Amino acid sequence: MSKRLRSSELCADCNGPDPSWASVNRGTFICDECCSVHRSLGRHISQVRHLKHTPWPPTLLQMVETLYNNGANSIWEHSLLDPASIMSGRRKANPQDKVHPNKAEFIRAKYQMLAFVHRLPCRDDDSVTAKDLSKQLHSSVRTGNLETCLRLLSLGAQANFFHPEKGNTPLHVASKAGQILQAELLAVYGADPGTLDSSGKTPVDYARQGGHHELAERLVEIQYELTDRLAFYLCGRKPDHKNGQHFIIPQMADSSLDLSELAKAAKKKLQSLSNHLFEELAMDVYDEVDRRETDAVWLATQNHSTLVTETTVVPFLPVNPEYSSTRNQGRQKLARFNAHEFATLVIDILGDAKRRQQGSPLSSSKDNVELILKTVSNQHSVESQDNDQPDYDSVASDEDTDLETTTSKANRQKSLDSDLSDGPVTVQEFLEVKNALVASEAKIQQLMKLLGKDAN
Repeated sequence: MSKRLRSSELCADCNGPDPSWASVNRGTFICDECCSVHRSLGRHISQVRHLKHTPWPPTLLQMVETLYNNGANSIWEHSLLDPASIMSGRRKANPQDKVHPNKAEFIRAKYQMLAFVHRLPCRDDDSVTAKDLSKQLHSSVRTGNLETCLRLLSLGAQANFFHPEKGNTPLHVASKAGQILQAELLAVYGADPGTLDSSGKTPVDYARQGGHHELAERLVEIQYELTDRLAFYLCGRKPDHKNGQHFIIPQMADSSLDLSELAKAAKKKLQSLSNHLFEELAMDVYDEVDRRETDAVWLATQNHSTLVTETTVVPFLPVNPEYSSTRNQGRQKLARFNAHEFATLVIDILGDAKRRQQGSPLSSSKDNVELILKTVSNQHSVESQDNDQPDYDSVASDEDTDLETTTSKANRQKSLDSDLSDGPVTVQEFLEVKNALVASEAKIQQLMKLLGKDAN
C-alpha cells in the first residue's frame, strides 16, 4: 500500500506541491488538477492511481517511486530543459495556470503528442529503429536502471519483443536476473508473463528457477490481472493464486425468475466470440471498471472542490485512436449500463474467461461484440426504475478506502462472492446487493447536486 509522500515532492506537470496521484506508465506524480486532465486522456495515454486511496501492489508503487526519484519526468520534458526552449517561449505549466486551457493543453502536448520527447534521427525504415531499440531494451532489463528502459519504451521499444538470436523476450531476461521492478515496468507496457521462449519456458519458470519467489508470485498475479480486477470490483477480494485458485466467479441471480431468452442469447453470443475478440471485449470492460473506480475515488477525494465540474468528470471511456470507430462506440456504451447490468456482464466475462483458459470447446457463431452489449443491456432493463441513470457509479471496492461502509462491503461480498458454491445466491441476498448498489448511486447523485449548489 502507498507510503506517505514527502512534502518535497512536486507535481510533474505544474510543480504544484504534495501530488496525490501517480501516472503509472509515465513514472510521475501529479496533483489533483493535472490528474483531472490525465483521466480525460484515457488509459492508453496515462494510467492514473491515487497514492493513498487505491490498493497498490508494493513493487508497482516502488517502481513508480524509483522512476520519479530518478528523473523520469525529464524523458517527457526533454526539449523543455534546453535553454533555447525558454527563448522560444515554450514553458511547462505552473500551479497558478488555469486547468483549461493552460494545463490541459500542456499535458496533452506532453503525453499525447509527445511534443517534448527526445527524437531519434530520421531513418528510412522505422521498423529497423524499433528493432534496434527493442534489442537495447532486451539488454538493459538485466540491470536496475529503470529510467533507461522507460526511455527506450518511450521511443518505441517493444515490451514483448522476441529476440531472434536469444530466443526470448525482455521479461524472460528480467525474470532470470531477478529484476522485479523491471518486470513491473515491462508489464505496464504490455509484456506477457505467459510467453514461451525457444525452450518452452515462461518468465515465471525462470523466476522460480532463480529462487526469485516474490517475483514469480507477482508475475502470476500480473498474468491474471484482468480477471482479478474484475472479480475484486464485484466482491472485494482476489483469488488465492498461491493455492492454485485463479478465478473467482461471483453470481447474481433471482431464483424466482427463469433465465430469460435474452440472457441465454447473450451468453451464447459471448461464447461464440473468437479468442481475439473476447480479449478485446474483456479489456474494454476492464477499462470501464477502471474508469468507474477512478471516478469514485476522484469524487470522494475532492471534498466539494471546484474541480468537480462538468469539465473534469469523465462520463465514458475516451476515444483510443488505435481502435476502430465501432470498438470505440461499444466502449462508450458501457458507461450506460447501470450497476446491475454491468455486474452481469462482468460475471459473464469472468465465467467465459475461466472456460476458455480450461480449454473448453467454442461454438462457431458469427463474432459480434455489439450484439452482446445490446443484449446484456436489454436483459435487465426492467431493473431500472429511473431512465436517467448516472454515467458512473460507486460499485468500486477498494480495501483501503472510505468509499463504502463496512456493512455495505460485507453485504456485497456475502451476496456476490459465491464462487465456492454451485448454486445462485438467494433472492434475499440479491436484493441486499441491489439495494446497496442503488444506495451507492443515490449518494453520488446527492453529492453532485450539492456540488451544483456550491458552484452557484
